[in-house]
Amino acid sequence: MEEQETQTKNWHDKYYKLMLLIPLFLIVVSLIYVGAFYSKHNDVIYKDISLTGGTSVTIYQQIDVFELETELSSKLEDISTREIYDLVTREQKAIIIETKSDSEITKQVLEEYLGYELNEKNSSFEFTGSALSENFYKQLIIAILVAFVFMGIVVFIIFRTFIPSAAVILSAFADILMTLALVDVLGIKMSSAGIVAFLMLIGYSVDTDILLTTRILKRREDTLNKRILGAFKTGITMTLTSLLAILLALFVVKSFSVVLTQIFTILAIGLSFDLLNTWITNTSILKWYVKKKHGT
Repeated sequence: MEEQETQTKNWHDKYYKLMLLIPLFLIVVSLIYVGAFYSKHNDVIYKDISLTGGTSVTIYQQIDVFELETELSSKLEDISTREIYDLVTREQKAIIIETKSDSEITKQVLEEYLGYELNEKNSSFEFTGSALSENFYKQLIIAILVAFVFMGIVVFIIFRTFIPSAAVILSAFADILMTLALVDVLGIKMSSAGIVAFLMLIGYSVDTDILLTTRILKRREDTLNKRILGAFKTGITMTLTSLLAILLALFVVKSFSVVLTQIFTILAIGLSFDLLNTWITNTSILKWYVKKKHGT
């Protein structure tokens, strides 16, 4: 067992700098993709009606979603649908229709298609103005930027050293950037809840990075590799526990809550990237820094 552990440490000592190419490649690819996405869509995400304005209709009937989208795509602007299922029986209970068209036009088109009047008993309508949604979106983006800046300030205050602090911030930035790129690749339309999930991801991203940096810089009783291994055992347990809980919650809520599904999906993606960025990106940078400075 000790021989195997020694071989692992020797392997990491040999290749930890080379391993930095993996996250570096993903960061570059993510930056290129998000940049291309922005140039095409004039934004970095697909936005749902909570961020663009429009009408959301919930119809409490069993409806063929594919047929509805096919028939109404030419009559309603930017239509999208989601089904709601019973958690136990998996039976369709309702359908959510979102469109940028206003509520009156949407109601008229749906009633013509369905052949009956939509009322409070069989449906619910929600309309959001575009100006209000756009202003709300800008405020959410500002909140994320402010939170990230304050996080960086706190990290610099804690460690008071540029490279370790920058490594923590870089890892958190990489988590958000990679998650954003994958969300765009998957074509997920972001709601206000999805933006809030990115805000939560900042906190999830830095906890293990701070743990790792504290163990490496402020505990000198063991060798560098032992300090890294000790932080890894604690940190990987924290992240995997959170990830498992989020995946379980995602499985439970995906049938009936669009808001929670989006939050848990983004957090699950972000935590998966955090494993890479904490234990390769941050670890390699810190190990390189400590070896160069202290020769240990």
